[in-house]
Amino acid sequence: MPSSNKHKYWSSLEPLVLSLPDKPGVYQFHDSSGKVIYVGKAKNLKKRVSSYFNRGRHDSNRVNLMVRRIADIRHVIVDTELDALLLENNLIKKYQPRYNVLLKDDKSFPWICIKNEDFPRIFPTRNLVRDGSKYFGPYASVRMMNALLDLIRQLFQYRTCRLQLTPENIRARKFRVCLEYHIGNCKGPCEGHQSGEDYMETIHRIEQILKGNLGMVVNELKRLMKDYAAAFEFEKANAVKEKIGLLEKFQSKSTVVSPSLTNLEVYSVISDAKYAYVNYLRVIHGAIVQSHTLELRKQLDESDTELLEMAVAELRQRFGGEASELILPFRPETSIPGVKYIVPRKGDKKKLLELSERNAKYYRLEKLKRQELVDPGRHGRRLMKQIRDDLRLEQHPEHMECFDVSNTQGNYMVAAMVVFREARPSRKDYRHFNIRTVEGPNDYAAMEEAVFRRYRRLLDQGDQLPQLVVVDGGKGQLSAALKAFEKLGIRGKTAIVGIAKRLEEIYFPGDSIPLYIDKKSETLKVIQHMRDEAHRFGISHHRKRREKGSLQSELSQIRGIGPLSATALLKEFRSVAGIKKASQEDMARIVGPARAKIIRDYFSLPSA
Repeated sequence: MPSSNKHKYWSSLEPLVLSLPDKPGVYQFHDSSGKVIYVGKAKNLKKRVSSYFNRGRHDSNRVNLMVRRIADIRHVIVDTELDALLLENNLIKKYQPRYNVLLKDDKSFPWICIKNEDFPRIFPTRNLVRDGSKYFGPYASVRMMNALLDLIRQLFQYRTCRLQLTPENIRARKFRVCLEYHIGNCKGPCEGHQSGEDYMETIHRIEQILKGNLGMVVNELKRLMKDYAAAFEFEKANAVKEKIGLLEKFQSKSTVVSPSLTNLEVYSVISDAKYAYVNYLRVIHGAIVQSHTLELRKQLDESDTELLEMAVAELRQRFGGEASELILPFRPETSIPGVKYIVPRKGDKKKLLELSERNAKYYRLEKLKRQELVDPGRHGRRLMKQIRDDLRLEQHPEHMECFDVSNTQGNYMVAAMVVFREARPSRKDYRHFNIRTVEGPNDYAAMEEAVFRRYRRLLDQGDQLPQLVVVDGGKGQLSAALKAFEKLGIRGKTAIVGIAKRLEEIYFPGDSIPLYIDKKSETLKVIQHMRDEAHRFGISHHRKRREKGSLQSELSQIRGIGPLSATALLKEFRSVAGIKKASQEDMARIVGPARAKIIRDYFSLPSA
């Protein structure tokens, strides 16, 4: 590509980029202090890194800001794309670069640890120590984890002490058996009563339960029970039978999806402007044995594909995923050797994917609810800051108003205005405007009248103007509202935008090119909420006026009944049907006996 099309920082970094190989690998961007600011993976290192310096390629200001900070580029070549994905994931966790997706760790969640030592201990922990120990979890519920540990304790005998049970110490007879041995919870490896091989066989069975392979353990125990029974050791056979019953009872509490689904992992992703949530389900022998949602904070407008790939690598690494089939909402770019990607369209696997998506959505909703409970105003402040940044406003839009016009071919024209305070509807402040000065279907003139009347009243009363005004419509409606602003002398004193329905573009005064906000942006969702509220509020008032007008027109067709009489009758009897049911005396009390008789004769009603 010609250098004229490259970023202005290309010249100083050109030798580094051109020397990169056309191979898969991982690249690191360093700033002038040598700090890693970004880690990425690529099928082709040279093409991917070069793309950062192409002018006009990036809409994101954060990408352009990152490129300006690059002082050095380093890379690592790997054999496959999967190796690149795993290395990228590990380097991000190691360096925590400023411009990379941030993976929320699970330090706050409990794990079950099988310690890497002679005669391994099994215990709960919240601290992961990379010393070769095996960790299972994390568990979203401490109660669930403790229930699982209680089950294992009832099923198997293993030590709970912290003694250094090395072969040398056991041979030297440094330890004595404790109470756990005497009550049958431990087989006494500290005095050599249990061999290391026998103890590790127990640990292997416990690992299978923690992985969710309950069926394998049940089958092993059934075989053992039969062996005991064949040897006429009926007490031992009965003890094993009780353990099988405990396991089957525990398994029955798992969420069963389909017995035909044996060993699967399910991943789904939902995202908004700043965060993504990836849910993971592990399915073994037709039951969901594990569920976890990973939260990722976006930094450079990463796509759902990129985020899902990163999450799959992280979650499989974290949970020791070994499934040969992955159910996904779409096919990732990076393949995993020996693993089949499935994008289901129907059936049990599609239902599993939908369940995973619901888990991700509920996780996000619960997180927002928790934030609101801790700090009720936090959500509103965050939304206002987001709106201010996205729309480039000078101040937080604590008070916003939105206008919409409704009419039927120019008849019964009304405008509606809704008010949002701290990004929430303030329904007591909603207002209707019956358009007075406009004849025929002229939405622009109706918008101008409604905006003028609203802010003329605020100015007359000395009330504060809103920080943001939104009009439902594109350039035409926005121009009409601006005319009202100019007449009142408030143009420039409060921000005003228009939202067009077709592509949800945001128009600014004096700018013919609209702003396209990310469809997942909370700013757009708030503006759409305002627009929909104004439309709903306006339509309901317009419908009432139209119904009332049609009723009045039906009554006004009766010779001798004028608009005042029609209005008085409708106010009293609510509808034409109510008038027909009313007695002549009741009508006479409202409009007099002569008009009451005229109405009853018109509707061919029997005289009283």
